Amino acid sequence: MDFAFDARTEEMRAKLLAFMDEHVHPAEPVAEEQRAALASPWDTPAVVEELKAEARRQGLWNLFLPGTEYGAGLTNLQYAPLAEITGRSPHLAPTATNCAAPDTGNMEVLAQFGDEAQKKQWLEPLLAGEIRSAFAMTEPEVASSDATNITTLIERDGDEYVITGRKWYISGAMNPDCRIFIVMGKTDPEGADIRRQQSMVLVPRDTPGVTVERAMRVFGYEDHSHGGHAEVVFDRVRVPVTNLIGEEGGGFAIAQARLGPGRIHHCMRLIGMAERAIELMCRRAVSRTAFGKPLARQGVVQNWIADARVTVEQLRLLVLKTAWLMDTVGNRGAHTEIQAIKIATPRAVVDILDRAIQLHGAGGVSQDFPLAELYAAARTLMLADGPDEVHQRSLARRELKKYL
Repeated sequence: MDFAFDARTEEMRAKLLAFMDEHVHPAEPVAEEQRAALASPWDTPAVVEELKAEARRQGLWNLFLPGTEYGAGLTNLQYAPLAEITGRSPHLAPTATNCAAPDTGNMEVLAQFGDEAQKKQWLEPLLAGEIRSAFAMTEPEVASSDATNITTLIERDGDEYVITGRKWYISGAMNPDCRIFIVMGKTDPEGADIRRQQSMVLVPRDTPGVTVERAMRVFGYEDHSHGGHAEVVFDRVRVPVTNLIGEEGGGFAIAQARLGPGRIHHCMRLIGMAERAIELMCRRAVSRTAFGKPLARQGVVQNWIADARVTVEQLRLLVLKTAWLMDTVGNRGAHTEIQAIKIATPRAVVDILDRAIQLHGAGGVSQDFPLAELYAAARTLMLADGPDEVHQRSLARRELKKYL
């Protein structure tokens, strides 16, 4: 394994770092000011569209898709350090570069499993950043950590599917530019194979029977920049059978294919969040004095900063190894490592952010620093894309299988 950045990666890193310094970070307070003046908190601030236009102009667009047909043609190993950079401003940079969840996963699903008509109608405008999308799997009435529990029904009625169910924490659904839902439900609820009961269908947001009931908060935040997280009701919603993605019974497998890259993307960005936390810790430590000496000379603060640096370096190597394996042996071959980073990264970054908040005192929990919002985002990722305990269970079984 050689993790030295190749020439393409170095070139893209330099461009992206300059883009962050010259455009993204200065736009952070501007976006907040503009959002406060919008008619709806879910509308997109003008500066975000300006960032998107500049990113496209510079070729910093759709970096996450590995193929050249739809994306920038980067490997996972090449994209990893770029995603880390965007993680330093997770509420602006991924959107500015059209690399924000849940659109990334939805574009991957359409690129891999969609037919030509579906790609033309939905993938192309998503790739162009003209619309947003949502992925509707999680439900409030069941333990959605086990995706076979979902109760939403997708019933065939002639040339249509009829969809009935309730979903929540559907990311992106509050955004007025969200035009399409990918909905996971059961087409064969009594099927013998519980992993073949589910299917995925495309449901345009304006379809009769689709009701976005409310925005769901995350630690008190509504996450405007990502289009929020909504509770959505599907009340006998009818769509053509041509809106089926792949085949009936293929929903569970598609979900697993979607979540693998999504998990590593989250971990890449989390490392960027940790790097920003370390930077803020260091700046705070050298600028504040307590009990007669700078915080930077307090032993406990030095320990926090040293431990954070060690942790980030360890995480980065594990994520890079995972990216390399995904490129060389595929997502299935990297299954253990994908689960390992999904367990380790959010947990460790939450701890780093917690120390950074502590170092900032009251300022750490305020709106004057990004730490509280970063903490909420990182802590949520201990649940999103499968809670830690599910990955631990699976990983332990794989390890124990060698001895049973």
